[in-house]
Amino acid sequence: MTVYVSMSSQTVYVQGLEPHGENIETAVKVLDCDTISQVKEKALDAIYRNTQFSQRPSKDGLDLEWRAGNSGRLTLADEDSTTKPEGEWKRLNTLAHYGVPDGALLTLVPKQSSMYNLTIMTDKLEKSHKYETLNFSLKTSPPLSRATSPMNHDPEGGYKYWHLVRHHDAEQKEGERGNKMVSEIYLTRLLATKGTLQKFVDDLFETIFSTAHRGSALPLAIKYMFDFLDDQALNHGITDPEVVHTWKSNSLPLRFWVNLIKNPNFVFDIHKSNIVDSCLSVVAQTFMDACSTSDHRLGKDSPSSKLLYAKDIPVYKDWVERYYRDIKNMAAISDQDMNAMLAEESRLHAHEFNTNVALYDLYAYAVKYNDQLIQTLEEDEFSTKNKLPWKLAQVLSIMCGESDA
Repeated sequence: MTVYVSMSSQTVYVQGLEPHGENIETAVKVLDCDTISQVKEKALDAIYRNTQFSQRPSKDGLDLEWRAGNSGRLTLADEDSTTKPEGEWKRLNTLAHYGVPDGALLTLVPKQSSMYNLTIMTDKLEKSHKYETLNFSLKTSPPLSRATSPMNHDPEGGYKYWHLVRHHDAEQKEGERGNKMVSEIYLTRLLATKGTLQKFVDDLFETIFSTAHRGSALPLAIKYMFDFLDDQALNHGITDPEVVHTWKSNSLPLRFWVNLIKNPNFVFDIHKSNIVDSCLSVVAQTFMDACSTSDHRLGKDSPSSKLLYAKDIPVYKDWVERYYRDIKNMAAISDQDMNAMLAEESRLHAHEFNTNVALYDLYAYAVKYNDQLIQTLEEDEFSTKNKLPWKLAQVLSIMCGESDA
């Protein structure tokens, strides 16, 4: 069954939250079918586009008022006294519900209790999502789904909430045909989105898998670590190049870069919505496939995210292999150069990190693998020459003594 949803874009002007009391109006592009929570989020994105996310106010702490000339002002909310129940259902209020016209003046104000502001849902709705079949989950925000969105049920009031499309239980059970229709729509949109982002994804991968991209020199630590892995393969008689390839992939791209690709908020003060998280997961999965030595096999049951980059992955695989090969062909890094680099990095960042925390984590690791570490150190000529097994035992003894005390 095809469901048609009428929607039109419009521009509203939002003011408020100015620290010095200026009435600065910010143009915000919205849809007339946006819920009030969505409008607030879009307004905050526009007003605070150059502000760190941690410095932005939360939409849950703000009310949105529509000021219509001499008619006074009206507080808009996802649910209020104007929301009309339809049996067990309630539809979330939108701009169209209130009749907010194009060019309307809206104001963000700190949230306050009001008979017109019964925003029961506001504290429960954490994220805004898709327009096609948008529903809200009271527990967690729904993931980016190619099928239908879940229904929302309020256990306190006994109501189910819906936005654009009301999904009945019977329709949900009918199954395949509706899902196929949605899948076809999504595939077209996925391809369009992929085309828009292709240049940026290529640029990211090329930058990561390059030894001298745009004048940036390869960090010495990467060359030193990869040489160590090559030496370990020789020492243990491992001749399969795929094994060393996997070691290198697990030590850097899959351990470090994948984490940053999926979680840019670890580096930047930004908000990562559920939809953005789903998109980043596709890029991260493509990155992992590029580092894999196994063939990229696709079948009829393969997810659309795999199909999106099917033609690009062989190119990315070549970049990874070239990257590892170029590093191997570079001049070796001596222990002295490596130690000098580490000392300089420690000096530059001496006041940025808590070394005691790092040392304690190393100690916890040593306690957990004490027997294996002692045995390995005793079998190594360099370690025994420098009395490292004895020194490790002393550290553990001292720390245990302090803990007992």
